[in-house]
Amino acid sequence: MASISKEKTGWRVQIAIQGVRESRTFATKGEANAWAAQRETEIRTEKATGVQRGRTVDDAFRRYEKEVSVHKRGHEKEAIRLAAIGRMSVDGVPLADWKLADVTPEVLGKWRDMRLKGTEAKNFEDKVLGSSVNRDLNLLSHVFSSAVKEWKWIAKSPTTDVRRPADPPPRDRLYSEDEVERLCAALGIDVDQAEPVESATQRVGIAFLFAIETAMRAGEICGLRPEHITGRVATLLETKNGTKRAVPLSSRAAALLQLLPAPEDGGTVFGVTSASLDALFRKARTRAMIADGTFHDTRHLAITRLAKKLNVLDLARMVGHRDLRQLQVYYNESAADIAARLD
Repeated sequence: MASISKEKTGWRVQIAIQGVRESRTFATKGEANAWAAQRETEIRTEKATGVQRGRTVDDAFRRYEKEVSVHKRGHEKEAIRLAAIGRMSVDGVPLADWKLADVTPEVLGKWRDMRLKGTEAKNFEDKVLGSSVNRDLNLLSHVFSSAVKEWKWIAKSPTTDVRRPADPPPRDRLYSEDEVERLCAALGIDVDQAEPVESATQRVGIAFLFAIETAMRAGEICGLRPEHITGRVATLLETKNGTKRAVPLSSRAAALLQLLPAPEDGGTVFGVTSASLDALFRKARTRAMIADGTFHDTRHLAITRLAKKLNVLDLARMVGHRDLRQLQVYYNESAADIAARLD
């Protein structure tokens, strides 16, 4: 039973229940009674279910980083994503400051809509696609599920009943032969490059052509080391899906590797980081006057070309797709080209 007394500063209420003692002061006796009743109910519920109402979203993010993210590849990027999500405000309060027990599907629905629409403060230029929102919702779902099942901080994940936005159509950007030539020129090489290269920009050019030959991702190419290459096979120890993959090299791909300077002891074959490759490629794209291309679009071109040479099972194994349906995202040959092969 709560104890309420009148003091100079207002009505002071004290509760002592199941080993928990708390007190607060209110302007009116009615407010004191209401708080006491609500708080006693919360304490009983916490004791019965293990739910800890005082925990915040930031508490959950920090524990998730230490216990879950740390075991993932790229956990540094996930920590950055969690921090960015935590800074986003709902009803004027950063999500990180919300009490876990107060985060409802309605709250996350407001967060979702704000991401899709953007904010007035940034002239709505910070809006994102539904696929980005869904990736963040997947991460939040894992955090909240951990808070429910392992930590017993909340009784139910609020992401369960949140409507997911529709994903946009898969990107189908396919470089033309002219664009490949212009990008190569901007990177200081020729499409049929046969002379050794030296500069970092030229090495990115060789990486660009190598990606078109192999369908390897930028990170896989930048992480390639001399000991990973045996004959005409490149073994990738770390890939996007976390499994090792052996990539067969065409004669052209093998020849491109011979144009690179010898790597330093312990260095990588291409001698550039993913960040450097991205920055140098963006500059070259601007010089080539190509507005919307990315380095990753080489994967679309590579798979479209390789599909003419390999059967679907060999192709899936080479590019690292366990689900054959994923190949449809990258295979972008036009209907006109397919029709020409029917003659």
